[in-house]
Amino acid sequence: MSEKDVSVKLFENRKIRTAWNDEKEDWYFSIVDVVEVLTESPRPRKYWGDLKNKLLEEGSELSANIGQLKMQSADGKYYLTDVANTKQLLRPLRG
Repeated sequence: MSEKDVSVKLFENRKIRTAWNDEKEDWYFSIVDVVEVLTESPRPRKYWGDLKNKLLEEGSELSANIGQLKMQSADGKYYLTDVANTKQLLRPLRG
């Protein structure tokens, strides 16, 4: 993915980091950003981490359903970030 394929989408005036995958012709969204918008949690990374652990304990095949991409954080650096496409975000996370 090139830099032109990375952007920020706004949802209710909150930023959601995204990246376009040319090969799969699909957008990928930062799960932490989506969690922050949907839950209004002051600690979305912790919320996502706890949810991820709970889903894994329940037998969810979460790791097979999501990926990681390097996305720019608030400090300007790029870190691996859990991402999901639209279909993955909108379907139940069952095993």
